[in-house]
Amino acid sequence: MLLQFSIKNFKTFKEKATLSLIASNYDKVTRENQNIHLDELFGVRILKSAVIYGANASGKSKLFEAFGFMRNFVINSSKDSQKGEEINVFPFQLNIESENEPSEFEIIFIYNKILYRYGFETNRNIIISEWLYSKPKTKEVELFYRDGNNFNTHVKSFTKGGTVAKEGLVRDNALLISVAAQFNEKTAIDVIDWFKRLKIISGLNESGYQGYSLVKSENPHHRIKILDLLKAADFGIQDIKLQKLDIDSLPKPMPNELKNKIIKEVNEERKEYISDVLTIHKKYDSYQKAIGYVHFSMDNDESSGTKKFFALTGPILDVLENGYTLIIDELDSKLHPNLVCEIVTLFNSSDINKNNAQLIFNTHDTNLLSSELFRRDQTWFTSKDKYGAAKLYSLADFKSDEVRKSEPFEDNYIKGKYGAVPFLGYFETLKSLLSQDENEKQTS
Repeated sequence: MLLQFSIKNFKTFKEKATLSLIASNYDKVTRENQNIHLDELFGVRILKSAVIYGANASGKSKLFEAFGFMRNFVINSSKDSQKGEEINVFPFQLNIESENEPSEFEIIFIYNKILYRYGFETNRNIIISEWLYSKPKTKEVELFYRDGNNFNTHVKSFTKGGTVAKEGLVRDNALLISVAAQFNEKTAIDVIDWFKRLKIISGLNESGYQGYSLVKSENPHHRIKILDLLKAADFGIQDIKLQKLDIDSLPKPMPNELKNKIIKEVNEERKEYISDVLTIHKKYDSYQKAIGYVHFSMDNDESSGTKKFFALTGPILDVLENGYTLIIDELDSKLHPNLVCEIVTLFNSSDINKNNAQLIFNTHDTNLLSSELFRRDQTWFTSKDKYGAAKLYSLADFKSDEVRKSEPFEDNYIKGKYGAVPFLGYFETLKSLLSQDENEKQTS
């Protein structure tokens, strides 16, 4: 499970920003049995979900981009980067000091009953520093610390990683953790495996993971669960059916090379392609009696909300079944607020979420603030100062006399009590100028 994620000098975040999934004692009696998993080995209470609010361009999506950069760089830096190739990292650009400083990333998580703390500093050319600590029981152990091309590794617990470093196999633009995993360093492999369990998707464009839900639908066990979710969402869908691609009806504009490849795979390798999902709805007579069923195309006939929710079913089920962490940018896009609440409930539920999966998402849907689904330490905000730098803070960061757990969070947020809302005062000036301009046109 994810415990904490910190970044510094990345895109819109100039100063250090930390998202913590460690439950505070501030709300110790609030939804304790539902929203929190107690890790008895380390004695830490871990939140199962978190929501992030903020004005447009305040840093919500940039925080998730930081997650994505760290994940991809850890998994791929040893194989994608070549010596001398630039690292795709972007420091805060609105300050002459920060634009030349390295960006920093650190993450704390528990995997296979071990607590890890891993991080690195990098600029666009080289890794400045890198570190990995593990905590099997009570004491944190340094597995390695890297300062440029100087490596200090644990002799017994990071042996192969130490050998890789001594033999000069780690490029100055690659992470030791990535290279060590390629040389079968067990701890490095475990760290990489955890990052692969960190799922990051966009709520604005479901095309990137719709195919995954299609594949899951081919499995009878998963198909039943996906159908249950669709029924629970009240879309009127009674069943779903996968429509196989007809190679005799391939589109004419399709390149011949691709067309021939598909035909060969279908005919010779017995491979099947799914072209669409058919949703099955009841059909009624004039007396509202069910008389049969109608097949609709998911792509052509269903609403954008239905298509998005179907696309989400695969990743949600995968994460819940395996205890992964799921990060969704703009979860509420195209979805009804009540449906978003139900998705959150799946993760908070101790009955359904038995493997302690986690959900982190951002939203503009203020209804969730009054839904009583979240504790204060699960509610986060991003805001920018007048110099363009973003900061991240929790509702639990406010003093108890400033924010009481019984107060109307939604109303207070909209009124700006917690910050993280846009300043729209210039709109009054703008309306006055537009009105004045219109009057001048009419009198001229």
